[in-house]
Amino acid sequence: MKPCICPEDLARFEAGFDADRANRVAMNAAVKNGLDAAAVNFEAPRTNLHAFSIEVEAGDVTNQKSSGRCWMFASLNLMRLEVMKKLNLKNMELSQSYPLFYDKLERANFFLENILATLDEPKEGRLLAYLLSDLMGDGGQWDMFRSLVAKYGVVPQDVMPESFSSSNTGKMNKLLRTKLRGYACELRAKAAAGASPEELRAAKDEMMATVYRMLCIALGKPPVRFTWETQDKDGQFVRVANVTPQEFFAEYVGWNLDDYVTVINAPTADKPYGRTYTVKYLGNIVDPAYPVKYLNLPIEDLKALTIAQLKDGRIVWFGSDVGQFSDRELGFLTTDAYDYAGLFATDFPMTKAERLDFGESQMTHAMAITGVDLDEAGQPIRWKVENSWGKDTGKDGYYVMSDAWFNEFTYQILLDRKYFSAEQAAQFDTDPIALEPWDPMGSLAK
Repeated sequence: MKPCICPEDLARFEAGFDADRANRVAMNAAVKNGLDAAAVNFEAPRTNLHAFSIEVEAGDVTNQKSSGRCWMFASLNLMRLEVMKKLNLKNMELSQSYPLFYDKLERANFFLENILATLDEPKEGRLLAYLLSDLMGDGGQWDMFRSLVAKYGVVPQDVMPESFSSSNTGKMNKLLRTKLRGYACELRAKAAAGASPEELRAAKDEMMATVYRMLCIALGKPPVRFTWETQDKDGQFVRVANVTPQEFFAEYVGWNLDDYVTVINAPTADKPYGRTYTVKYLGNIVDPAYPVKYLNLPIEDLKALTIAQLKDGRIVWFGSDVGQFSDRELGFLTTDAYDYAGLFATDFPMTKAERLDFGESQMTHAMAITGVDLDEAGQPIRWKVENSWGKDTGKDGYYVMSDAWFNEFTYQILLDRKYFSAEQAAQFDTDPIALEPWDPMGSLAK
C-alpha cells in the first residue's frame, strides 16, 4: 500500500460512497442544513424532560456574556443563596466584575513570578511555551476562586457593576497578554545582562503598577468599603452599612472556605482512584490560601455526593465538557441529542479515559446542578442544570443533563466535605500528587 492518496484511491472512495443511497440523503441534508440539524434525534425531547423529583430554588439565571467567567458565575450563584436567605431577598447577584479585577491582577503577578522562577529554562522549551500560552485567559477552577474570596471577599453586583470589558473581555485580555509577554522578554533580557535579583524584583514591581492602572481603566476601581441598600421580598428596606468586602462575605455568605472542596472523575490509568492531585504552575495567586487540590473518585461517588447535597437543599458547582452533544435551543446535555453515528455511518467509540488521554475531551465549563430526577430505586435519571448564558438559552436558562451524559462528560464537582464518608475524608487529607502543567485535569472552565 502506498503512503499517499492516489487517483485509484479517490475512485475507490467515490464508488464506495455512491454505492449506498443513504450517503447521498445524508449529504443533501447536511450540506443544506448543517451537521446538527441533519443529525438531530427527534425522539430526544420525549425522554429528556425538564421535570425533576428534587429541585432547589436557585434565583434568577445570570449571563456571563462574552467572557470566560463561568467558574466565577457558578461559584457566586451558590454563594448568593446564602445572602438571599439571610436578608430575606427574592433575588440578588454578587458582583462578577469584582473578582475578575483581582483575578487579572493576581494572575499577572503569578505569571511574572513564574518568569522570574524559570529564568534558566530554555526559551524554546515546553515549560516556557506553556507559561506564555494562555497567560491571561478568563478560565479557572474552584480553588483559584476560593483563594480570591479568602483574600478579597465579595460584594453585591450593585457595588461593582458589570462594565463593557468585564462582559467583553477579549480586547482587555489581548492587551494584558501583549504587555505581560513584553515584560517576560524584558525580565529575561535583564537577567541575561547580569541584573541582580533585587533589580529584577524592582522592575517587576513597576510592571505590576502598570497592570493595576490598566485594570482600573478597563474595569473601574474596586471598592474598599461600601454601603449597600435594597428591599427584601416583603418590601422592607435593607441597609448593609460601611463594610469591607471581606466583612460582607463573612457576615452574609458565612462559608468556612476550608469545608468546600472538589472531587474529580478521571478514569485514566495514571490517576488511581482514592488519591489526591494538584497541577504544577496551575493557579492565579502566589502562595494561595487554597492551592489546587482534588480527590479522584469513581463517577458513581460523584453522583452520590451530589444527590446528598441536593437533598439538603444546596446546589452543586460542577465542571464538564459542555460542547459535547449539547443543544442550546432545547437545553439538552444528552448523549442522544444527535445521531452523528447514524449520519456518518460510523461510530465514535472512545471511552472517557481515552478521550482524556488523547485530547478529545476535558473540563471546559462550570455550571450548577440545582435538581435531579430519581427513579423508584433512588437512582438518577436526569439532572437540572443552571447555566450562566442568560435566559435565552435552554429553558429559561436551565438545561437538562441526562445521567449518561453526566457519566461521560462531567469531570469535577464542588461540595461541602461533610458529605464525605470517613474513608473519602481521609483520602482527601493526603498529600497530592503533582501532575504536569499540560495534564488534562489542569484545564480551566471558561
